[in-house]
Amino acid sequence: MGPVFKAQLVKPDGRALWLYARAPFEAGSFAPSPSAQRVAGNSHLRWHPLRGEWIAYASHRQHRTFLPPPEWNPLAVTVDPAAPTEVPPGPWEVAVFENMFPTLSASPGDPPRTIVETRPGVGSCEVVVFTQDPGASLGRLDLDRLSLIVDVWADRYTDLGARDDVAYVFPFENRGVEVGVTLHHPHGQIYAYPFVPPVAARELSQQKQYFDEHGSGLIEDLLRREIDDDTRRVVYRGEHVIALVPVCARYPYEVWIAPLRAAPSLEALTAFERRDFARALKTVLLKYDGLWQKPFPYIMAFHQAPTDGQPHPEAHVHVEFYPAYRMPNRLKYLAGSESGAGVFTADTLPEDAAAQLRAVEVQIA
Repeated sequence: MGPVFKAQLVKPDGRALWLYARAPFEAGSFAPSPSAQRVAGNSHLRWHPLRGEWIAYASHRQHRTFLPPPEWNPLAVTVDPAAPTEVPPGPWEVAVFENMFPTLSASPGDPPRTIVETRPGVGSCEVVVFTQDPGASLGRLDLDRLSLIVDVWADRYTDLGARDDVAYVFPFENRGVEVGVTLHHPHGQIYAYPFVPPVAARELSQQKQYFDEHGSGLIEDLLRREIDDDTRRVVYRGEHVIALVPVCARYPYEVWIAPLRAAPSLEALTAFERRDFARALKTVLLKYDGLWQKPFPYIMAFHQAPTDGQPHPEAHVHVEFYPAYRMPNRLKYLAGSESGAGVFTADTLPEDAAAQLRAVEVQIA
């Protein structure tokens, strides 16, 4: 744990770049970009009257980079301004920059007229570079770096959430081609939506109903019951944070990480809670890789309080992992029941999955 030093630069195409480190560093003024011109886009939202939710349209993303040759690293540290890079040289540890092909942006333009309601695709899409080592992975980073990344996520939640056009800040990571990753360097993303997205809205609705009825948090009470249930589904138990395969897991080997107290966001966590959160995160990711002795594809999704200007005492920040594997060497695809009806069928019991993950020995300094 320690202070966070931050520098902001502007790329030639106008996109912002933020560099973070634990120690003071000279950022210089060189903020590279693959192009001097911003990618032209006109993202917009259309209302889905049957589902009661917004759908984002960003056709310019069809031209984004997809599975480049392995020898080409778009985030390679270089001093050549003509090289196809997104980050500068220097002793920074974590970098964040605005996505070159964003689904949401500060100035998306006017939406087209259609037979359903439309609105501009305002918001933000950022890329979070976890390390300068292109061969690393989030779980293989040391604990100090993971703690810094948690601080960076908290900082971006604060900055993005302060914008009038942002109602929900959503950090996430897609890992593996099995879940659609287009570039192989270790990175995540942050979407800042102008509305609360459907999955988060449904969870928050359930949490608010419980809070109004019981005067306590749904997730906080659920975690307490999980611990009281002989910790059968617990994968990691720290002083402040817990990781477990939830009793109601929809995906095989699904894991949640959450603080034991009902903190609404990463920004609201203390330094000790963030450190414990990083330890839980590293433990889970190493166990995932160790379970089948290969890089484990997953979606990591953060759920936290909206930034819509309203109080949310019901919100409890947590991470949900949705693995791509159903069983070893067999992918989990969403079939008719899951995609069409929204009813998930899991063929692995949470208790069995937790036991397998607990059995994986990991070393954390």
